[in-house]
Amino acid sequence: MKFEGTDKYVATPDLMLAVNAAMTLKRPLLVKGEPGTGKTMLAEEAASALGLRLLEWHIKSTTKAHQGLYEYDAVSRLRDSQLSDVEGSDRVRDIRNYIVKGVLWQAFESDEPVALLIDEIDKADIEFPNDLLREIDRMEFHVYETRETIRARHRPLVFITSNNEKELPDAFLRRCFFHYIKFPDAETMHKIVDVHFPNLKKDLLAAALKSFYDVRGLPGLKKKPSTSELLDWLKLLVAEDIPVEALRSQDEKVSLPPLVGALLKNEQDVTLFEKLVFMQRHNR
Repeated sequence: MKFEGTDKYVATPDLMLAVNAAMTLKRPLLVKGEPGTGKTMLAEEAASALGLRLLEWHIKSTTKAHQGLYEYDAVSRLRDSQLSDVEGSDRVRDIRNYIVKGVLWQAFESDEPVALLIDEIDKADIEFPNDLLREIDRMEFHVYETRETIRARHRPLVFITSNNEKELPDAFLRRCFFHYIKFPDAETMHKIVDVHFPNLKKDLLAAALKSFYDVRGLPGLKKKPSTSELLDWLKLLVAEDIPVEALRSQDEKVSLPPLVGALLKNEQDVTLFEKLVFMQRHNR
C-alpha cells in the first residue's frame, strides 16, 4: 500500500515519494521544515490513509528518551509499601505494577502495525536522538527492573519532525530517510486553501494570497507567517465579511492588510511592515 495524499492533506509528489521510500526502507521518516508547514498533520493523515493507528509522542525540552520506553514509578511503590495492608502487599511485591509503558513500548507490543509520531525532536537535549538509536534501529529494548527484553511484534511506521532549532547527530541521521518540506508556492497553497475553504470567492483568494506572500517576502521579519496562520486569517476575513477591496492597494504596492494580527505575531514585525508601507507611500 502506498501513500498518495488525502482529501484533507495536499501532498506534493516528492513528499508522497518520501513517505513511501521510508516504508520501503523500513526506516524512520525525518521531516523538517518551517513551523506550520504540516509536518505533524502529515503523520496524522498518512496513518489514516494507510489504515494505521497513530501513537503520538510530543517532545518537550525536559523530555528524556527513556520516557518513550517506560518509567518506573518508585515513589508510588514506596508509598504503597508504607500504607498497604496484607492484601495490598502483593501489589507492592510485583514491580510490574509500577512500570508505566511509554509510546515506544505501546507501539512495539501492538498486535497490529501502527504509525508512531515523534514530534519536534529538536526541542529535547542534544543527546536525546542518540539515546534512541539502538531502540529504533533494532526495534527492541531491555527493562532492567523486570529483566525482560521487549521486541517489536511489527515495525512501526515512524515519523520524526524537526523545526531545525538544533542540528541532529550524524549517527541518528544515517538511520533516517530525510525530507524537507519547502514552503508551498502559490499554486500549491491555492490547493491547500481549496481543501479548507472550497467555496471561497476566487477574487478574494487571489487578493489574500498576494497580500500573504507580500508579507512573507518582507526582508527582516523575525517570524514569517505560516500556512496555518494563513488559514486562520482567511477564516477571519470570511467571518468578518472583509471586502476584497480592503486587500488591494490602488497602486499595487504593499499595503497593511486587515486583521494583520493573524499573520504577524510580534511587535517588531508589525512595526517593520508599517515602516515599509509608510516609506512606499511617501516615495511616490
